[in-house]
Amino acid sequence: MQLLLQELQRSSLSVVFLLLSLLFLSLFFTNKFSKPAFKLKLPPSPPKLPIIGNLHQLGKLPHVSLRALSEKYGPLLFLKLGFKQTLIISSSDMVKEMIKSQDIIFSNRPTSTAADIFFYGGKDSAFAPYSEYWRQTRKICVLQLLSMKKVLSFEYVRKEETEELVRNIRNSSLGGEAVNLTEMVVETLNNIIFRCILGMKFREDEMKKKFGGLARRMSTQFVAFSYGNYFPFLRWVDVVTGLMGSLKESFNEFDSFLERVIEEHKKAAESNDQDHEQADKDFVDILLRLQKDGMLDVELTQENIKAILVDMFVAGSDASSTIVEWAMAEVLNCPTAMKKVQEEVRRVVGNNNHKSRIEVNDIDQMDYFNCVIKETLRLHPPAVLIPRATSKNSVKLGGYDIPPNTNVHINAWAIQRDPKLWDRPEEFIPERFENNPVDFRGQEFHLIPFGGGRRGCPGSTFGLFGIEYMLSNLLYWFDWKLPENGANVEDMDMTEAFAIAVHKKIPLTVVPIPYSP
Repeated sequence: MQLLLQELQRSSLSVVFLLLSLLFLSLFFTNKFSKPAFKLKLPPSPPKLPIIGNLHQLGKLPHVSLRALSEKYGPLLFLKLGFKQTLIISSSDMVKEMIKSQDIIFSNRPTSTAADIFFYGGKDSAFAPYSEYWRQTRKICVLQLLSMKKVLSFEYVRKEETEELVRNIRNSSLGGEAVNLTEMVVETLNNIIFRCILGMKFREDEMKKKFGGLARRMSTQFVAFSYGNYFPFLRWVDVVTGLMGSLKESFNEFDSFLERVIEEHKKAAESNDQDHEQADKDFVDILLRLQKDGMLDVELTQENIKAILVDMFVAGSDASSTIVEWAMAEVLNCPTAMKKVQEEVRRVVGNNNHKSRIEVNDIDQMDYFNCVIKETLRLHPPAVLIPRATSKNSVKLGGYDIPPNTNVHINAWAIQRDPKLWDRPEEFIPERFENNPVDFRGQEFHLIPFGGGRRGCPGSTFGLFGIEYMLSNLLYWFDWKLPENGANVEDMDMTEAFAIAVHKKIPLTVVPIPYSP
């Protein structure tokens, strides 16, 4: 998201915008926008500007700007973003109250231009409105696509792709040159996701060129500034600025590809007489079988299937690669943590395996390694601002009135860096989780990297299996150092780039040194 004022400066339409805005000021005095007869006790709000409200207070990193505002005005913050009323929650206590007592009322999702385009008008699971359709699609995801049984069935895919990543890094390291680890991790996770979801490899040059950065690009486009999101009567400006065109270009690329993949799966299924267990090799197979059986309470159309697949692709690839990227960056920045975690990984693998190959069961015995994962998720949650929206009913939260149809953003990034909850919250200290049973699956409200309640991420287990296996292999097979600039080692640039999953602005470039067990 970018500042509205910055956007206006870049656009030749600023004068038009201001004139139109003045014209529509009368809307504020109509019944639609007038205040109710009774006075609501709203949460605190910073001073607003006419028309744009608080939009000018959102910086290039909104989670950072919103934390600063919450520190000044309180953990519940009521903003007017254009014509959108928005609640910002930056307190674990308020999140707990919301999920424990009012979760149903807060279980909608905000609408947006990008979500409407990318997810076929809300036909997916992640951004579908709270409804019977959402309940059915989430049930499909939890029981059919992302169950523990299905996650474990893809173990061979994770192993094959990670072993190839290790080979590629080893080959690249022969000359002592630096490698773009971000790019290599993204490509490997794309391979894993494509094989699990679509049943095909991602290695063909044409596919790499077309879809190599698509998940990360869509994640960035998703949060790009849209006039229509905040000023519905200015939706047409998104066409003129080119935003609508770029969103549809990304959508059309992936949509046409999914159409082709689904048709190929349908043809293969027609000539396949195997039972369901044998035939369900990937997510497309499962969804087509459910569509054919007609056992669901809602219709599963071709668009529904494609929307669910886009969910899996964007979340599975971009969020997972971002976590691996940040974990490697943090341990590189903390030599004591790097030394400690590598010693543990190599000790556990050496004790358990004669062939020096990491097995899934090994990871369960790596206590400090799991602390590194938790600390990475604390500092760099895959979703820094968790989106919710209230239903048509008003609700009380923290003693305040929350109006109907209010957009809600839980600032997980701020909560997980709250000095009232965490000692030295800005520092990477995996030791804080030693002998600490805190979990990150939505039951502990001061650590919510995957959300919680009804809208908690159903794919966290699927993603974590891939993250843990890949990261443990990177730490086992290589020592790592930063590239040298003359005689001095460059400091790591930890600047963030805002997207659905906030990633490093500068890709992680490092020098691998092969390790011989």
